[in-house]
Amino acid sequence: MNITSRDNALLRQARLVRDGKVDELIFVEGLRLAEEVFNSGLKIEAVIYSDELEQKDRAHKSIEQLAEVAKRSASASEKLLESISYTKTPQGIVVLAQRPASGVDQLTQVVDSTSLFVVLHQINNPVNVGAIIRTAEAAGVAGVITTKNTSDPFSPKSLRGAMGSAFRLPVWADADYEQVIEWCDEKNIQTVCTDASAKFSYTEFSWTTSAIALILGPESTGLTEDEIAAARVAVSIPMSGEVESLNVSVAAGIVLFEVARQRHQ
Repeated sequence: MNITSRDNALLRQARLVRDGKVDELIFVEGLRLAEEVFNSGLKIEAVIYSDELEQKDRAHKSIEQLAEVAKRSASASEKLLESISYTKTPQGIVVLAQRPASGVDQLTQVVDSTSLFVVLHQINNPVNVGAIIRTAEAAGVAGVITTKNTSDPFSPKSLRGAMGSAFRLPVWADADYEQVIEWCDEKNIQTVCTDASAKFSYTEFSWTTSAIALILGPESTGLTEDEIAAARVAVSIPMSGEVESLNVSVAAGIVLFEVARQRHQ
């Protein structure tokens, strides 16, 4: 099928999914991420691609594979793709796919005595959420938890930042902070939060003795006193100069790769 109008029903649906108004579907843009969706085995509702992209050899094969498994497929001009794109420059392909399962069961399945988890608490920048998920996979994290008021890990911007990691890592989304703490206690997972005023540096803490959940709070305010008290341990990242805080995705990378370093010595 070739789409010729921006009022086409499939394009209207794509805009709704892009804007988070269809709970059961996710909006994926770009060839690389489209291929990640295909490899993940998620059910694909629709694929919309530009005639220009289809002419490219590598893209042609991927589009063909996606079209075979999608319920619907259609081509459109770059101009029409621009009407549904969330980026300034259309990526040539949009996939609407089933939202990955995300809940406590996904994480319970991967708990063992050395599991490392990351808890993202009220981090409302989707770019940071995606970047942390990508870093988490690279550092050997077993799963990711996002609490209420944290950006959706499966929003278009988060998915772009994660570059496929959100399809490979188990995710428990929209959890209550207290529920996360209780679950960690129940599963013998030590909760460690970051706090600028903590006495212990992240390098002084031993990350090798048990399963651990690293808790990261919003960079604008940090975790509250009660939230810090609910965790078993608080660690800081020492900084020079007059810098008060780091970007949360940078802080996550610093700590997670220290964990990886200690665990692989």
